[in-house]
Amino acid sequence: MVVSDSNTTAAGTILRLKGQLDLKCQFDSTDELHMKTVISRTFETLRRKVRSDSLVLTVPGSPVIIWPNKDVSATPEEMTPTSTCEDLQRCMKADEEVTGKKSTKKKGKKMLTENVINFHLMMELSNPGLPSVPTLTRTIQNGHFLQTALPLDCVVRTTCNKTLKIACERLLKELIVQLNEMEDVSLQHVKGTALPVPQPFHFLLPEPKGLVTVVYPAGLHDDQLESYRKELHQRFELPEDRPYFRKANVYHFPDEVYKDGYLRNPHAVLTHPAMENSKLYLVQGIYSYHHYMQDRTDDSGWGCAYRSLQTICSWFQQQGYVEHAVPTHLEIQQALVDVGDKQASFIGSRQWIGSIEVQAVLDQLLGVTSKIMFVSQGSELASKGRELANHFLTEGTPIMIGGGVLAHTILGVAWSETTGQIRYLILDPHYTGAEDLQLITDKGWCGWKGPDFWDQTAYYNLCLPQRPKVI
Repeated sequence: MVVSDSNTTAAGTILRLKGQLDLKCQFDSTDELHMKTVISRTFETLRRKVRSDSLVLTVPGSPVIIWPNKDVSATPEEMTPTSTCEDLQRCMKADEEVTGKKSTKKKGKKMLTENVINFHLMMELSNPGLPSVPTLTRTIQNGHFLQTALPLDCVVRTTCNKTLKIACERLLKELIVQLNEMEDVSLQHVKGTALPVPQPFHFLLPEPKGLVTVVYPAGLHDDQLESYRKELHQRFELPEDRPYFRKANVYHFPDEVYKDGYLRNPHAVLTHPAMENSKLYLVQGIYSYHHYMQDRTDDSGWGCAYRSLQTICSWFQQQGYVEHAVPTHLEIQQALVDVGDKQASFIGSRQWIGSIEVQAVLDQLLGVTSKIMFVSQGSELASKGRELANHFLTEGTPIMIGGGVLAHTILGVAWSETTGQIRYLILDPHYTGAEDLQLITDKGWCGWKGPDFWDQTAYYNLCLPQRPKVI
């Protein structure tokens, strides 16, 4: 298990080393003790390879090649052991400009994230000390041969002013630790001649714990890993009512693209409102922004509550509470028919839904319970600061609010206990454009709103989803 630097600031650098090493085991018998001895011996051979001069680190998309066990020698010549991670990034950008590989994507507002430097692990095959003439030997024996590729993936969180020498030392240290973890997993789960591939997963824990790497045997479902996850919760002194180590919670690196096309957490780029003696109470975790006209569905004018519900469902999925995919409009309508809330004719219609229906669907599809807050008129919402702040502090889930013919998603509040002033962080499902973060935030489709945002005379129902108490 690997724990990163927890003292690193958000403007730091993530070093990520990926690659494969072949695990090859020759067993004379299927005796468990013999097999475990051979596996341990093979892992020790791999650790020696990692410490050898043959180990090479490359930086994808750049000319940089590093021999970390040869006094951190590197090419090109300007890269030295005392060069910093920032120097390495400049070298990568310079090569992009020379080779024409520079990104042509439209520039706009970006999330405030850490820089990521990716390294690829390789081994030199040639060895000057070996004879130049090939030697062929033939051995005949009975036994079992096992071969698999170990998917190595090590992460170090640091700062851009750290030297290449320090960066390589830390990466190699984490690589050895990961091989030790993989050995432990292999010894625990080997059965007969079958060996599940040990696979690393990265999880971001609450500060100050930071980024952690855990090795699981591939192919096992979260339910089969529950006892091990309980051990992890105890080791890191985490509460056992939140699923920090489920596979759906795997950390998404800043340089990775979400393949489904939805924006995540657009509120993260916003400037917080300046209010005297106020505190922020925000949604906890990751959600997707769902709005009108997505998924080739023309729901403009009637689907805002459906979209708010989809955003809420995405939160529960991406926090690892559920495996259920974000439901479509038809699946939402079918769920309401199944619970007896609607007639069969409702399926395929363009009828609105409200907070009560959102509550019913969350329970039916996800097994998630919700509280309902009734507000007789919009002017009363300004007095609900304490209740809303407490919700985001304890549950941290997005809130669906419906009033009149409109529905919105509340992602947080800025609230002053002394003055009663309040601002609401609103995600608006009525947006109909492309996934343009700059436009969405500049035009207020995701933004901070004052109490006058609500219709002062309309009634409102708020659906406050509750976290399931699961590990």
